Amino acid sequence: MQPTYTHYCIYSLLIISLSLLGLSLLYGAGVNNVHAIFDFYQLANVIPQKVQSILAGGAFLATVLFIVLSLKQSYFQAPAFVSLIVLAVIPLITLLSESRWMTDLGGFPIIGSGQGIIKYTALISLAIYLYKPQRLSAQGMAVLNLFPVALVLIWIGGVKFYEFEANGIVPLVSTSVFMSWLYTLFSVQTASDLIGIYDIFFALALALAIIKKHPLAIYVSALGCSAVFLMTQTFLYSAEGAFDSSTLLASLGLFVIKDLWFVANLLVIANFAKKLNPR
Repeated sequence: MQPTYTHYCIYSLLIISLSLLGLSLLYGAGVNNVHAIFDFYQLANVIPQKVQSILAGGAFLATVLFIVLSLKQSYFQAPAFVSLIVLAVIPLITLLSESRWMTDLGGFPIIGSGQGIIKYTALISLAIYLYKPQRLSAQGMAVLNLFPVALVLIWIGGVKFYEFEANGIVPLVSTSVFMSWLYTLFSVQTASDLIGIYDIFFALALALAIIKKHPLAIYVSALGCSAVFLMTQTFLYSAEGAFDSSTLLASLGLFVIKDLWFVANLLVIANFAKKLNPR
């Protein structure tokens, strides 16, 4: 299948995000996160911590290489597909660990460090869209790419109603040119509640629009969802802890850059709306 403009946009978002993640991990960023994954698979005591970072970073960069090569030769589409799936599944399985949940608040579904892990669901949907498009109808593909978007917006949006999350986003919201005004008008908790309501509303609106096959509603709700993920990218410049001179991305940067994957998911959904109303 000949790549479209949407495909090239998605390839670009993947290449940029995975490259930044790979290089940062290669230079030692997110050591604790990488160690937690190796520890889950009982490899932390077998493989030195420095090697763990190298292996993690190398996996991301190898995936980037396969994606780039797949644009030149169809032979590399299979390795690119498998790499994206493996890159997503390995961390996702660690959600079975209790360490991913807020045990002091009852554990599952109160998510802690797993907030960054559930984002990997986006890669699975994108891999299928790019390399196995014949598996699903256009609407089926839209639903598949809706899943990670709705999962993150509803789940993490729901956590915004808890005090720990409301306090946790203060360094991000308070330094944002676009969002700091919330603390002028509302309390920390109320501002967090409003953000959570926004996230959940647009996720549900997008789901309903896709089910009803309403192009305008899909565009509007997808735009509302994309605003969330594009807004988080501004935190790379406004909040502390996004960059590190020695590792490129720091902990916040590693968390935020993954939101580019959801922008890619939303491009797939917007393409579905375009097919519904080609004019």
